Amino acid sequence: MKHNGYSLPAVMIAAFILFSCGESNQTEEGLEEMNPLSIEKVDSVDYKLLGDPILADVSQDGSHIMIYDYAGQEIITFDQEGNLLGKFSKTEDTPDAYGFMMELPGFLGNDQVVVNGMRGIFIYDLEGNQIKKIDHPESVGGAAFMPQVGKSIETFTLQNQEFILSKSVRPRDTYPGEQAFYDRFRALEWINVASGESTEIIPFETGSIFKNGKGYIESDYTPSFEWIDGKLYISLGGEPILRVYDLADNTAKLDTTINLTIPEFKELPVRERNEFSEGSVALDGSTASIRNIHRVGDLLLLHYYAGMDPEKVKEAGELWQSGNEEEAGLLFDKLEAEVPKGFLVFDLKTLQLLDRIDLPQGVNTGGFLAAGNSLWFQKAPSEEVEEDFVRIYEYKLD
Repeated sequence: MKHNGYSLPAVMIAAFILFSCGESNQTEEGLEEMNPLSIEKVDSVDYKLLGDPILADVSQDGSHIMIYDYAGQEIITFDQEGNLLGKFSKTEDTPDAYGFMMELPGFLGNDQVVVNGMRGIFIYDLEGNQIKKIDHPESVGGAAFMPQVGKSIETFTLQNQEFILSKSVRPRDTYPGEQAFYDRFRALEWINVASGESTEIIPFETGSIFKNGKGYIESDYTPSFEWIDGKLYISLGGEPILRVYDLADNTAKLDTTINLTIPEFKELPVRERNEFSEGSVALDGSTASIRNIHRVGDLLLLHYYAGMDPEKVKEAGELWQSGNEEEAGLLFDKLEAEVPKGFLVFDLKTLQLLDRIDLPQGVNTGGFLAAGNSLWFQKAPSEEVEEDFVRIYEYKLD
């Protein structure tokens, strides 16, 4: 089965105030008066593979590409010519196995792989030899994740030290049906690679929709973020807000908040807290969210997914549950095709909105990557023939 980040059951699975500088609301007014940006395909690379691959990461200099193959449960890296650099699987019950993968793997430099699994944070070389294991600060009771192209664990260097940023999975002795969950929530773990020390950062800020007394599932607040020159740019799932934090001395200080205006961006569904049960984890791939944040040169890109019509999603779910799986699948595909998907482009220095760009045709619209001054997309799978390769496109933004 081709993997695109969604399937009908996954939609129903249960298993974003300016501080210091004033408030900002970014709209699209005046965009037509500016010189529009364009996105152009400039290159591609193929890797021979008969499987179910998803583009996970591209090294910072763009020289190495990483994919995860669901069919073989393998992490595979190759270069710009499609030459294999390394591949490995850690599915056996061994000390160096990461267990259930909670985020797509990412690069640490050019020659190391970082995986966030239920057994801890693991660092390997490209052939799968374990270099380091970092234990989670708390035991993980249960977890789920919705794989999206390019949304992998993040790494960066600060004051000559290497750090990892990963989504936080601490249970904190609470669950989303309790107020304590929203009070104690932190979106990210800031991990020092050398010491293994982990600091939880980014709460639900004052005024956040996640502090309105309602209940929210994991996909509602899954963080998208980018570290750039000592600042963290972050959005939380279906909250259309970009927040900027200063990172220093193991603290994250809120600097700027920008309220985003995105065409047809749907509100998150209202859930009462008594609908939640302790120990359950839920995801919904149909709701609106900021999917990822990337830097491309002097630009900041926010990839968004505007969300499906909730009534139509309900209809598709009822069809599925009644046994009409084919009809439900066709309706779900139609709804998915109708969802506005694209990215907002900001000037990184001023944080002024420059343009809104639709995703290009013929690519996996679940996400993309940025490295250097390029954008990287995975080719959409063919609906007619089974392909024995994965193709990665390089695009330029001008």
